[in-house]
Amino acid sequence: MLKPSEISLIMTPTILQADDTKVSSSISSVDPNILQNMDPEFISFYEEVLAKSKPTHEVPIEEVRANPSKYAAVWAYDSKDEPRIQNYDIESKDGALVPIRCYYPDPAKFGLGPYSVHINFHGGGFVFGSFHADAKFCMTLRDRLSLVVVDVNYRHCPETIMGKNIEDAWAVLSWVRDSSGKLNIIKSSVSLGGISAGGYLSCILQHLARDDNVPLKLVIPAVPPVTDCCSYKKLEDSPYESFRRYSRAPLLNWARLSYFQQYAFPDDKVNEIRSLWPEWWLAPIKAPNFTNLCDTFLITAEIDPLRDEGEDYGKKLVAAGNKVTFRRFVIPRSSSSFYAHDRLPTKGKRL
Repeated sequence: MLKPSEISLIMTPTILQADDTKVSSSISSVDPNILQNMDPEFISFYEEVLAKSKPTHEVPIEEVRANPSKYAAVWAYDSKDEPRIQNYDIESKDGALVPIRCYYPDPAKFGLGPYSVHINFHGGGFVFGSFHADAKFCMTLRDRLSLVVVDVNYRHCPETIMGKNIEDAWAVLSWVRDSSGKLNIIKSSVSLGGISAGGYLSCILQHLARDDNVPLKLVIPAVPPVTDCCSYKKLEDSPYESFRRYSRAPLLNWARLSYFQQYAFPDDKVNEIRSLWPEWWLAPIKAPNFTNLCDTFLITAEIDPLRDEGEDYGKKLVAAGNKVTFRRFVIPRSSSSFYAHDRLPTKGKRL
């Protein structure tokens, strides 16, 4: 880890410019100024894999809910029949049950434990997500690092009001620590992480854990939204340049963020949401105290509207004396495909 006074912004090598003549119409919605700086390998991956299915933000949510497998991401995987998994339902603050799936290392390879534990929160704009989303990533962590990985299927909007997902996440963290014997884990060796919306939840739990004297080894937020960007009505509502510069980026863009806004911060619920929770629960960058937080490994992506706010959050951590490692990857962000799934282009597989 870095010293508190240091920021290491580790950049991957500069990517090559794409040949515009090889870009087909299905990627035409991307800003040409962005497209010319995108990795040709990623463009091929986008065309050949990601563009084969309609983006969920172009589909009525009722249709997605009724046909989840039809709109599942290409990296989604049903792990229910995999060996060494255990499923539990955890009671949230309001009594709702939150499903979790625990992935266990191979004892023949890593011993009988107890093991360190990592809690994962999937992305999906607070609207989408399931155990399928990050299954391969969770299995990769388990198999490479000898961790018990706990994947959390927290509640989604609009079926549940924004903010309940935070209570779900906190309930799981508390239960995991209280159940260390049952789970065969080391109570004092807990890390958290997630991508996008899952990174946001991880940032909030980082502060809640400090406030409740819950020790964490590490928090790993990847491309996290740390403002209440899903409530924005126009691009200019964001103070960050990357939000406007990459408003027509692939994968996450203004159209997709606006879709999430409809369901996470609907007009008829915004006032209620803001009255229910502390302001910083909706925008963790506004947390009142950044001191004495656990170590952080913060991941951002070059071509991502949320890049600048994520890095700004990291700088606030450093300014408050915390240990932070930054890494910005020069590839476009993607929900769970950003790291650790077997259909990524070569550069993505190395993340």
